[in-house]
Amino acid sequence: MEYRISNRAASLTPSLTLEIDAKAKRMKAEGQDVVGFGAGEPDFDTPQHIKDAAAAALAAGFTKYTPAAGIPELRKAIADKHRRENGLEYAPEQIIVSCGGKHACYNVILATCQEGDEVLIPSPYWLSYPEMVKLAGATPVILPTTDRTEFKVTAEQLRAAITPRTRLFILNSPSNPTGTVYSPEEVRALGDVCIEHGVLIMSDEIYEHLLYDGAVHRSVASFSRAHYEHTILVHGFAKAWSMTGWRLGWTAAPEPIARAIDAIQSHSTSNPTSFAQKGGVAALTGPQDHLKTWLAEFDRRRTYAWRRLNQIPGLSCVNARGAFYLFPNISGTGLKSTEFCKRLLEAEKVAAVPGIAFGADDYIRISYATSMENLEKGLDRIERFCRALVG
Repeated sequence: MEYRISNRAASLTPSLTLEIDAKAKRMKAEGQDVVGFGAGEPDFDTPQHIKDAAAAALAAGFTKYTPAAGIPELRKAIADKHRRENGLEYAPEQIIVSCGGKHACYNVILATCQEGDEVLIPSPYWLSYPEMVKLAGATPVILPTTDRTEFKVTAEQLRAAITPRTRLFILNSPSNPTGTVYSPEEVRALGDVCIEHGVLIMSDEIYEHLLYDGAVHRSVASFSRAHYEHTILVHGFAKAWSMTGWRLGWTAAPEPIARAIDAIQSHSTSNPTSFAQKGGVAALTGPQDHLKTWLAEFDRRRTYAWRRLNQIPGLSCVNARGAFYLFPNISGTGLKSTEFCKRLLEAEKVAAVPGIAFGADDYIRISYATSMENLEKGLDRIERFCRALVG
C-alpha cells in the first residue's frame, strides 16, 4: 500500500539533539568509549523528596485521570511560585500544567497561531520552535544573531522584522543552545516593541534558575500591565529539578489564552501524569537546597570548558551566563557543523550537536551537564581532532 503523509508532517525535520543522543547511547551500548555532549538534561538525580512524593502518590492509588489542566494543588503552587519569585499575579485558572515544557510551547503556538501568521524566532534557536510553528500552519521568520553580539537580538532588529502578519515573538532567556541571558533592560526593550505593534510574546523561561557570573533573570511579563497582557510564560520542571523524564511543564497566560490551551490539551493528551504532578508540588513547595550545589558544579564545569575551548585551534567561544550549554564557533576549522560533528564522532568518539540544528551552521553545541571527567576526556579529543584539521 502507498501511504500518504500529511504535508505538515512531511515538512518537519526530526530532532537532531535526540538523534545524536540516541546514536551516542547505541555506540556506548556496543562497548565503544563515547563521550556525549549532546544531552539537554542535568546529570544529577531528581531530589529525593520529589521522588518520595510521587512514590507516596502511587502507593496511595493516585493513578487516575485528573483535570486536563492539572490538579488544583499544583496549579496553585505554580501561581504561588510566580508571585513569590517573579512578582507576577496569576490565578490558578491561568496556569495550565502540561506534559513537559516542549508540550507547553506547542500548546501556546497552536492556541495563538494559524495559517497566514508569522512567528519571529531569534537564531540560534531551540530546534523545535520552527517545527512547531510549521505544524500550526504559520510561518517561522528567523532573526539571525552571532557571537559578536552574544547571540542577542536587538529591539531595533525586532522592530524591523515585524509585519502586519506578525503574531508571536519567541524569547528564550536563559537560552538553549547558547546560554545567553538578556539583561532586564534588554528584555524590557524587546517587550516594549511587541506592545507597540500588538505582538504576543512566548517567553520560554525553563532555565530561569540556572544563572552564573551575577546574571539576573527578569520575566518580560513583570514590567507593566501591558507587558503582562502580551506575554505567555512557558516553564517546566526538567532543568532546575532534573525531572526531564517526568514530562511536566506549564504555561501561565492571560485567561482567554489559558482557556484555549486548556481546550487544546483536553483533546490531545488530556491531563499530565497524575503521580508526577504530586512530585511537581513537592518540587515547588519543598526544599531547594540542591540548586546551590548543582549551580556551583555547573559553574565549575562551564568555566573549565570555556577556557579549554578557547585554547583549541580553529575554535572560539563566548562564555555562557545561563543554562548548561556552550556554543563554540568552529568556522576556523573550515568545516560546517554537520560535517564537523560527523567526523568528530567517527574519529574521536565525541558526540556534539551541529549548530545547523539551531539555525547556526558555524557553531556546535556542547552540553556541560556531564561529569568533569567526561569534559576533560571529551575536550582532549576535540583538541586532538581540531589540531589534525588546522595544525
